[in-house]
Amino acid sequence: MKIKIGTRASRLAMWQAHYIQKCLENAGAETEILAIETKGDKILDVSLSKIGSKGVFTEEFEEMLLSGEIHIAVHSAKDMQSDLGEEFEVAAFSEREKPNDVLIGDKAIDLSQPLTIGSSSVRRMAFFKRYYPHINLVNIRGNLQTRIAKMREGQCDALMLAFAGVNRMEYNDLIVHEFPVDEFIPPVGQGTVAVQVASSLESVVKDFVKKSCNDAEVEQCLLAERSFLATMKGGCSIPVFGYAKKIQDTVTLKAGIVSLDGVEKIVVESSQLTNETPFELGERVALEVLTAGGKEILEQIKTAQ
Repeated sequence: MKIKIGTRASRLAMWQAHYIQKCLENAGAETEILAIETKGDKILDVSLSKIGSKGVFTEEFEEMLLSGEIHIAVHSAKDMQSDLGEEFEVAAFSEREKPNDVLIGDKAIDLSQPLTIGSSSVRRMAFFKRYYPHINLVNIRGNLQTRIAKMREGQCDALMLAFAGVNRMEYNDLIVHEFPVDEFIPPVGQGTVAVQVASSLESVVKDFVKKSCNDAEVEQCLLAERSFLATMKGGCSIPVFGYAKKIQDTVTLKAGIVSLDGVEKIVVESSQLTNETPFELGERVALEVLTAGGKEILEQIKTAQ
């Protein structure tokens, strides 16, 4: 069996593609990697929230999946839109790296002092406004190496990133602060690699990919997280967050939304009820968040944008 793998061309994206490639080849498949630039990679002079379409890092791959040019597309799970429609599905979720957010820089950082922090995430910016309102925030986009170069040019004092990407690119020596997940709750899917396929892909290939690459425990957590995100109708322009953990046979999800200015924050934490699926857990938590005031925050954000 030969499996063609689609990926973005950045070093981090290629790391993810090679990781999945190794899983497939260890299970006996032949593979080929095709790397392309997506809309999200090409447009770097505006924030992700203003590019104006869902799936800014995935839609080109969806065309390739439907045409058969590739069999699978490898993404950071946090970059995938919550609703894939009927034509696509996730065949596998990898094991999960530590999901924390971190600051990286070339010198020690004192968060009590005035600083300029670079980020492209509305969630991270909203949390900073809530917990560190004295800190200046600037939008910095691009791959990890590009962002580091911009930091060293003086555009900011430090960068806010996911630990997973920093660790995978072996920049751990630049980490100057790690945020606890109960303060900066991660976005849905952070730390996990997702394998997307067309629903029409032959079942034998889908089954092979799932058997070779999927982490069943992480899958249960991601199903809850992504169900929450879908019910919230969240995307890159909405500061929603959700992180699930599986302890024994029960998935517990902590998720919510924060206003753009960081003033309002709604968080719900709940565990699976008896006979409830992770999907149903995510949907229930989202409805609780919306009922508790999340609906009003969403409306405020949409009006502001």
